Amino acid sequence: MKTKEFFRKIFSMKLWLNLGAMLVVVILLCFGVKIGLDIYTHHGEEIPVPDVRHKLFSDAEHILLGSHLDVVVSDTGYVKTLPPDCILEQSPEPGKKVKSGRIVYVIINSSHSPMLTIPDIIDNCSYREARAKLIAMGFKVGPTDYIPGEKDWVYGLKSKGKLLHTGQKISVNDVIIIQVGDGMRDMSDSIIYAEPEDFYGEYGDSLSEPAQQDGGVYIDPNSEGDVDEFEVVTGPE
Repeated sequence: MKTKEFFRKIFSMKLWLNLGAMLVVVILLCFGVKIGLDIYTHHGEEIPVPDVRHKLFSDAEHILLGSHLDVVVSDTGYVKTLPPDCILEQSPEPGKKVKSGRIVYVIINSSHSPMLTIPDIIDNCSYREARAKLIAMGFKVGPTDYIPGEKDWVYGLKSKGKLLHTGQKISVNDVIIIQVGDGMRDMSDSIIYAEPEDFYGEYGDSLSEPAQQDGGVYIDPNSEGDVDEFEVVTGPE
């Protein structure tokens, strides 16, 4: 190709029109992508999160959906003074500005108190260890019940007047009474059983004196003068 023809094709109107059209298409495509992303991500939208705490879940769901927000239950808790299905906490917190479609996670109030399992502390640890473990697990510990036994040793647990056992489940609101030894008896103490002594006489029933013998008559010292008479009979030699 000659130089003259090359420059003639470069500066031709048709080539520049094609390049201009391509540039316009690229610009329009970038602009369209930007607008689409803004619409998809709700760029520039700010919706304040409503305060739905202490409201029933059905009411809270209606309020959040009306504000173009979604709601999901993330956990449950228990507050005795609030009704079941009541919103205890929410995230994001009330008043925070978010985009539409944002999920609001809520914690609702349970209809019954949580149940906790009694740990293996009965006749297995001291009072201080048992009390610390129960409190750490969330139990309510009441006044101590002292019983005869080794000092500060845990012999049992009670709640509502009933004895508890290891592995039993009770309400977190129930108060536990720890039965602790008062130190009046050591674990090494044992009961010694003695053989009964022979307090009886040879023939009598008295615990202190044997029966008295006078010839063929045996006299009970506890009797009031009555005697038992009998004849001594000898057998053949």
